[in-house]
Amino acid sequence: MGLSLRREDYSKLPGWAEDRLAAAFAAFRRSAHYATQPKSYRTGSIGLSHADFEPAYLAALAEPVSESGYPSEAEARSFFETWFRPVEISPDSGEGFVTGYYEPEVEVSPRPESGYRFPFLRKPENLAKVPDPDNPPAGIPSGYAFMIDDDGSLNCCPDRQAIETGALDDQDLEIAWAKSRADVFFAHVQGCARLRFADGRTERITYAAKSGHPFTGIGGLLVKREEISAEAVSMATIRQWLATHPQQAEQLMWENRSFIFFEKAAVESDYLGPVAAAKVPLEPGRSLAVDRHIHTFGTPIFVSAPKLKDFDEPRPFARLMIAQDTGTAIVGAARGDLFAGCGSEAGEKAGSIKATARFVILAPVGSDLLRRAGHEQ
Repeated sequence: MGLSLRREDYSKLPGWAEDRLAAAFAAFRRSAHYATQPKSYRTGSIGLSHADFEPAYLAALAEPVSESGYPSEAEARSFFETWFRPVEISPDSGEGFVTGYYEPEVEVSPRPESGYRFPFLRKPENLAKVPDPDNPPAGIPSGYAFMIDDDGSLNCCPDRQAIETGALDDQDLEIAWAKSRADVFFAHVQGCARLRFADGRTERITYAAKSGHPFTGIGGLLVKREEISAEAVSMATIRQWLATHPQQAEQLMWENRSFIFFEKAAVESDYLGPVAAAKVPLEPGRSLAVDRHIHTFGTPIFVSAPKLKDFDEPRPFARLMIAQDTGTAIVGAARGDLFAGCGSEAGEKAGSIKATARFVILAPVGSDLLRRAGHEQ
């Protein structure tokens, strides 16, 4: 795996004593509720299984909480320090790294009308998942996750440029229309959005499928072409470049051939984010997207990034996060995407997150991971 494990002590974790853990407990408890249903989370290659977590899950569900679902800070701290022990995970080469993501809010219309020309699309009925992307059917390139199945004839799904210039226009896939192609593009990057209609109605859309074409980060292209410096590149500077270069913006976005299809979802809470890969709503500032091949959803991970400012406190970032999402760009044991919340303020936070970080798993008491870490210490 190219990974080192080392036992740690809570008293020696910088920032642990200052962290406020009630929201992390609430997020963990949601995962506990899902994981104790008939279908639990898949075990990641690091080796933490449902059996390892089950005692902590049951204890979390038995913990008395307020109507809001949040315990006191003292109760939350006692819970984590009782049921888990910290283990630092370090890649054998390089450092841990974090970025941020959020749920955009986009002003939309239910119809294509003046000012609203750029649609969010639902999944085509004939878009099928490739059973084994490493060994796809004839005609589908290796690595593609989705394909178009037309009465047994398998073809690649059209890419972003083809779709946005009409390839799927006759299928009645439109959910709503936005004013800005960039707003739609960034919702694709985030994999979700909260749609606000003129009548005050709010709907949520979440990831349903993708075209299968490779994702290309346009920020990296702008840096490579010396349009934005590597130090300055962020969601805000990319948006600014798109706005000030309207003739080039469309072509640049088309260079990211990946295209996301959405499905509608309820907005059950104005505060919580969408239901993500771990099948629970994301907790702003506490949910973490991880490499799901390595980490098991529901794992508490203490992330510290001395060069990154905390979301809410005037101190360096040091927070207990819960692994509850994933993403194609999140690869490696010490790589994470911090969920910053919903709306423009959260977008500003998320867009500026790009920092080296230390990852410390809270491993369940009695788990084999603790024994392995102790042996290597």
